[in-house]
Amino acid sequence: MADLLVELFSEEIPARMQARAAESLKALVTGRLKAGGLDFASAEAHVTPRRLALAIGGLPARQPDRTEERKGPKVGSPERAVQGFMTAAGLESIDQAEIRSTDKGDFYFAVRHITGSALAAYLPYLLFEAISEMPWPKSMRWGRNDFRWVRPLHGILAVVDGQPLDMDFHLLRTKEEAEAPTPEGTIHASNVTRGHRFLAPEPFAVESFADYKAKLRGAYVILDREERKRIIADGITALATQAGLVAKDDPGLLEEVCGLVEWPVPMLGRIDDQFMGVPKEVLVTSMRSHQKYFALETADGALADRFAVVANMASEPKRDATIIAGNEKVLRARLSDAKFFWDQDRRTPLADRREALRDVKFYERLGSMADKVQRFAQLAVEIARRIGADADQVRRAATLCKADLTTGMVGEFPELQGVMGRYYAIDAGEDAAVAEAIAEHYSPLGPGDSCPTAPVSVAVSLADKIDTLVGFFAIDEKPTGSKDPFALRRAALGVIRLIIENDLRLPLVSLFASAFERLPAEVQAHSLELAASRIGGREVPAGQFTEYSLLPFFADRLKVHLREQGVRHDLIAAVFELGGEDDLVRLLVRVHALADFLGTEDGANLLTGFRRASNILRAEEKKDGVSHAAEPEANRLVQPEESALNAALEAVEPEIESALKVEDFARAMATLATLRAPIDAFFEKVTVNADDADLRVNRLRLLARVRTEMSRVADFARVEG
Repeated sequence: MADLLVELFSEEIPARMQARAAESLKALVTGRLKAGGLDFASAEAHVTPRRLALAIGGLPARQPDRTEERKGPKVGSPERAVQGFMTAAGLESIDQAEIRSTDKGDFYFAVRHITGSALAAYLPYLLFEAISEMPWPKSMRWGRNDFRWVRPLHGILAVVDGQPLDMDFHLLRTKEEAEAPTPEGTIHASNVTRGHRFLAPEPFAVESFADYKAKLRGAYVILDREERKRIIADGITALATQAGLVAKDDPGLLEEVCGLVEWPVPMLGRIDDQFMGVPKEVLVTSMRSHQKYFALETADGALADRFAVVANMASEPKRDATIIAGNEKVLRARLSDAKFFWDQDRRTPLADRREALRDVKFYERLGSMADKVQRFAQLAVEIARRIGADADQVRRAATLCKADLTTGMVGEFPELQGVMGRYYAIDAGEDAAVAEAIAEHYSPLGPGDSCPTAPVSVAVSLADKIDTLVGFFAIDEKPTGSKDPFALRRAALGVIRLIIENDLRLPLVSLFASAFERLPAEVQAHSLELAASRIGGREVPAGQFTEYSLLPFFADRLKVHLREQGVRHDLIAAVFELGGEDDLVRLLVRVHALADFLGTEDGANLLTGFRRASNILRAEEKKDGVSHAAEPEANRLVQPEESALNAALEAVEPEIESALKVEDFARAMATLATLRAPIDAFFEKVTVNADDADLRVNRLRLLARVRTEMSRVADFARVEG
């Protein structure tokens, strides 16, 4: 068995692309090996900032021999057909074909025995294809090449069982250059690589994967990405512990820094005291985003005046001191800018910045950010009255929450919008609830983000998101299957979480309509005209526009959100399809009650009965061309089972009505369960399609009543399984 080692050596690969690139290379190569009939025992991919490596063990010395068969025309077919078959099959004479008898006659068959290629002969072509097809998110050309790679590719190491693979990779693709004996830009595969750019730049040869890893480590390169991460995390933790501090957990930064260094050496630096008065979030963001430094905390969770930097150099006291001093100097310059913005921004109170929002465009046709604030501030007050929040605080928070967009700090660090608004609001003496609402009104930003619970924050956050959703739907900028440039799915999920997690009884359709009425008049008119054109020219009332367009979108988002909690999407659809249900809390209670009901034996059997009744009705109503949704006539109930079912339906109707009125959906389901026995008996003893036409119609009406009563609780036609 043979082993293959491949390394693609290049300029620095962006950290965010490294892990996926390693998996892509592995998938491309192993996929082609399997397609060529070459099994293997193991395959592992590695990546460092300057190299992609792939090691495959247990390869056979050559491809297996194989036989290919091609069926040709029937014996005695026209000469033209026979010649075409010979050409396609590569036959010089038809005598080279086999004649086989089938149940349709005798046919020609071309049988080709193919000897498997030696591994060393097959691999160059395979690797050339794999390298050429690497799916980089962004790539580049360099020199005169039309070949694209993430960064300039310098070398290819390819070793099979200790010997370099005879392979040339041609970067240049012009006709003249490609036909030259050794085109300029050709990379010859070898068994040579290099170590650390500065600590061990000299080339060295390798014989195997184990030899490769060991020599790389000796050349100050740790190949294993997970090992580099452990060294970084453990090193920072140890240094923080020695300093009496705690390392702030930051998995995302750890992943990125791991992709920036081949020989990680964590070190601690110090933040100047003059910057410690700047908000914690500013310091952390500046260090993290610009410098890739790790923040440290004191035992009580406060930001410490120290930071961790990961050097890509071997540790040596004098060198370490120089590195730390250099990073402290760079950070000092960064934080000086941040402190300048902090001091300058506070000179203008947040309330005085609102007018400047008129110069900040929200979106074409939806006006400026000031226009948006005016809209959703009114909506926020309406929501506040519904959920019991302080209307004055909500109005104040809504009118101030976007003002920090005009500050220098948010201009430098857009990710701090809202956070800085809170600091500036507190600095200006605003109420604490108002300041918190300013900070939280963007939340939740995703499934893992915390959801606001303070009433003022909830009202402002809901209003902002609903205004955004209604506005973009009104101008027909809806998400598509693959694109959502305005994060409308995230906004809808945010609304869902705010309502469900805070147990808010809010009528969504009414809020959508209220937001729609505050849009510019021309936007309203155009959106209603567009909606009418999509439903055959029928006019759409303004109050119902968002119900037609936006509520189904929310139903889809709710299915996605609840899927992770194990709630079946078809049960959500079964409740939504009843129509008029826009109270998400009530809907969820109803869905859970339906799930519990269908989980019982009575529920499952009743669902079967409903389907049987619906199928019969659908077929007969289609045949008759009329609906049978009318009251059955008591004098035509001739069998005891008919009378029993009708009596049961008479009994459950007021019970279901009463239960639904007080939102006791479990009782409504339990009432439905009493129909199981009479429905089962009806189908067992009664022939629906009786010879007597009047009797048949009456029995169909009885089934229609079953369908009607059950559909008051849920649309059981939507339930799957």
